Amino acid sequence: MRSSAVFLIALFIALAACAAQPAPAFFGAAPGALLETKSRLARGDPSLALAIEKLKLDAHRALEVHPPSVMDKTSLPPSGDKHDYLSVGPYFWPDPASSNGLPYIRHDGRVNPHTRGGAFDHRSIGRMGGLVETLALAYYFTGNEAYAQCAALCLRAWFLDPATRMNPNFNYAQAVPGITEGRGTGIIEARGIAQAADAAQLLAGSPAWTAQSDAALKVWLNSFLDWLLTSKNGRAEAAARNNHGTFYDALVVRLALVLGKTKLARAVAEAAKEKRIAAPILPDGRQPRELARTASLGYCRFNTEALFELATLAQYTAVDLWHYQTPDGRSMRKALDFLLPFIGPGAKPWPYQQIRRINAADFAPLLRQAALAYGDPVFEALLHKLPGADSSRFQLLCPSVGPQN
Repeated sequence: MRSSAVFLIALFIALAACAAQPAPAFFGAAPGALLETKSRLARGDPSLALAIEKLKLDAHRALEVHPPSVMDKTSLPPSGDKHDYLSVGPYFWPDPASSNGLPYIRHDGRVNPHTRGGAFDHRSIGRMGGLVETLALAYYFTGNEAYAQCAALCLRAWFLDPATRMNPNFNYAQAVPGITEGRGTGIIEARGIAQAADAAQLLAGSPAWTAQSDAALKVWLNSFLDWLLTSKNGRAEAAARNNHGTFYDALVVRLALVLGKTKLARAVAEAAKEKRIAAPILPDGRQPRELARTASLGYCRFNTEALFELATLAQYTAVDLWHYQTPDGRSMRKALDFLLPFIGPGAKPWPYQQIRRINAADFAPLLRQAALAYGDPVFEALLHKLPGADSSRFQLLCPSVGPQN
């Protein structure tokens, strides 16, 4: 009896501590989601057990990783400054009919492995964003200072240290040898920047990430956001009407929110109703620009992911993209509904071109977000048929309705 009383008192103290905490400044999850997860973890919610253990395992492994930087690449950008980001379009290959392979030619959907290797920055920027988010989330949920210290090292290496920091531009992203030194399409690779910048806010209060470091990061982010909004490549990507344009909007909105530029974030989110939903989605949910690709199911899922990310971010600006619908029925939900028959066990054959294997588990986060946004049990029911869902990070960022214990 006494042990039960002690347990209840300890549980009450833990819950009170969670309730007293301010909401973390992290826009990659819906408002209140992280607080809900932390509260449920304190109560021992078994539905989150596998996901939190997987996060801690990932964070522990991240402690052993050398912080990535743009100085890791072996190629030199056209500027001659290794601090400039450099990548090559993934679907471009040397021309076998040319003596020097130039100009490169495009094979949609076929990734040239050289573009993903150590000669360029694509792999490093993705690793950096993933490391910072993993470590910052693990720090937020566990309070382990080792995670905060490692996240801070990664942030300083990429953004702040004069010896390793990246210049705040994407002038040479997704170059095409023999054709162009960089394209607006390369901006889609900057998602790791927004991921890290957002997750850095979870380090608030840790001695590893001081107010001075955070202020210096925001100076860098302001410069990069200005480049996104004013450069030729940035304007080109803003005008894109496929997944590139959707991810561009999500990038701008997320950075604007981190920087406290709510008016800018709200304007981009509001414009997305027409630019990213009404224009590119048909009334039956088809996405013609993505269906035209050789990996069309993958790209339909990819653009839907971008739309859902944008809708989550828009919640912080009081713009509702989840329920926006045109008079003839175009909506984000229709885009997902169109894909449902082709997901999971017993899925119907995809009637369009898809030259790469699809991982059904990649749809799981979208199904959880849809379940919460629309309250339709069909999404959660399909989610539970997909492999690996219980240990996936979306369980922490987008917890199911109500504790499951």
